[in-house]
Amino acid sequence: MLTGGAGFLGSFVTEKLKARGCKEIFIPKEQDYDLTKAAAIEAAFKASKPDVVIHLAAKVGGIGANRENPGSFFYDNLMMGAQLMEQARRHGVEKFVALGTICAYPKFAPIPFKEEDLWNGYPEETNAPYGLAKKMLLVQSQAYRQQYGFNSIFLLPVNLYGPRDNFNPGSSHVIPALIKKCVEAVKTGAKDIPVWGAGFEITIKDLVKLIARLTGFKDNLTYRPFVPQYCP
Repeated sequence: MLTGGAGFLGSFVTEKLKARGCKEIFIPKEQDYDLTKAAAIEAAFKASKPDVVIHLAAKVGGIGANRENPGSFFYDNLMMGAQLMEQARRHGVEKFVALGTICAYPKFAPIPFKEEDLWNGYPEETNAPYGLAKKMLLVQSQAYRQQYGFNSIFLLPVNLYGPRDNFNPGSSHVIPALIKKCVEAVKTGAKDIPVWGAGFEITIKDLVKLIARLTGFKDNLTYRPFVPQYCP
């Protein structure tokens, strides 16, 4: 079972699984299975009888979406992950792969990030509800391994971007958002691009200069440093 298999990351994982000889991949579609509901998750397990579950589905977005939907981002991601793992345990799944987020790291974690710093502080406030909901999958994985011997792992990806990404300015992450702004500015002849954020692994300033150069945008960058924008 590959939740989120029709999404940006999931589409590439699906291709890789097929390339490695996986012939039966069950992707629960959102219109058929609301994975925030226990009954829908139970139905998905009965329909697929999976040996392995890779949980990529998430309610996720960029800085604007996180600011507008902190409650639903927390609830939906927590309920999906916690109930999927519990049902996987009950159905004897051999392995559960949970995808986390760097939003789980503390706001002031030293750069570069290290796993031992994961619990040394509260996440960046705007992304915290989403980041903490995903972080609970790590807690659940460790607890289930300890009590039940359940084979669950928790992966923390860095910023993801590329073909099939979300380029919607209202919900995209920083890299696709900046690419879209630069490309559209070149097309329309706009002389100014608004840039939100501050410095992390790569500063937003360096990142936007790189994207501007690669897309051919040579005019003004207007910085708005009060809004951070870095979380995948």
